[in-house]
Amino acid sequence: MIDGPAVTVAEFETPALLLDLDIMEANLASTAARLRERGIALRPHAKTHKSAEVARHQLDHGAAGLTVATIGEAEVFARHGFTDLFIAYPLFATGTKAARLAELARRVKLRIGVESVAGAQALAGALAGANGPAPAEVLIEIDSGQHRTGMQPAAAGELAAACRSLGLDVAGVFTHGGHGYASPGSGPGAAADEDAALWSAAKQLTGAGFDVREVSAGSTPTAAFPGSHITEERPGTYAFNDRQQLVLGSCQPGQIAVTVAATVVSTTVSGQAVIDAGSKALASDRPAWLTGHGAVPDLGGAVVMALSEHHGLVDLAGHSAPAVGTVVTVIPNHICTAVNLFDRYTLVRSGQPAGTWPIEARGHLS
Repeated sequence: MIDGPAVTVAEFETPALLLDLDIMEANLASTAARLRERGIALRPHAKTHKSAEVARHQLDHGAAGLTVATIGEAEVFARHGFTDLFIAYPLFATGTKAARLAELARRVKLRIGVESVAGAQALAGALAGANGPAPAEVLIEIDSGQHRTGMQPAAAGELAAACRSLGLDVAGVFTHGGHGYASPGSGPGAAADEDAALWSAAKQLTGAGFDVREVSAGSTPTAAFPGSHITEERPGTYAFNDRQQLVLGSCQPGQIAVTVAATVVSTTVSGQAVIDAGSKALASDRPAWLTGHGAVPDLGGAVVMALSEHHGLVDLAGHSAPAVGTVVTVIPNHICTAVNLFDRYTLVRSGQPAGTWPIEARGHLS
């Protein structure tokens, strides 16, 4: 049975995104302490929570700065006083993006991902700026096994040299061990791949005369197993966790900090309950190794088997049908995409309502 946070949800308007502050703070503290003991900096990925308040709590627990996915996210966090940001994405910064990036680089300490000469050329042009040069560091992105973006380690020195010729300050290398999500138990192997690929790339940079200041890895499934060469970890989901992390083994049931409150609106079909949280509340992410679109702890761990935009169809799997009007909580498969569907968190502490926080960086995809 999948447990969720003990929350009194009947008074919430649904669907609502519930954030249990006690669980979140415990998650932040435990991860920060574990990495601190290893001498590894924590730079959490804010694309998970998109919230200035959550980010402040992360810095309070010792985070060195924030990771973001887009210029828009970086701009939001800069406006809220965050001054050390890494855009861990191979930007192609031209047009208005170039101007925005240069303005941002003048306001905060900024790092940016690079994985191609074309991207580096665009980035160098953006940072040159119409108003004079803007300072920023770049990290070379390395493919450590996910095969999405990133260079092979052996080519890192060549790209770093090209960046240097363009006037870019190369600070080191980074990767995302996304193949840690391939199946339950993949995390340790993907973490080892991260370490090996980054160390190989770092040696290429050192051989080309670079001072490698950062060796940065990042994903929640791999951050629990950092290699000996890693200087920085960038997990995001660890703050909240989700159904994927539960099944992958990256968290325990008592570490689920965010759920979606939903109301049962129909039990007309035998063996099924329909809730008012569909794809526009739970998102539709579902890896091949996971059945359904969410779990309902209040209904014995019953699975949300199908989604329409505003309907979630729960397979009761032998459990008694709840009364229409019953409010339940759902653990989404992937919390990052679910968060981006809501305007605010409904806060809970000790099982009681505790106000709301806006999700300031919701959207901001460019």
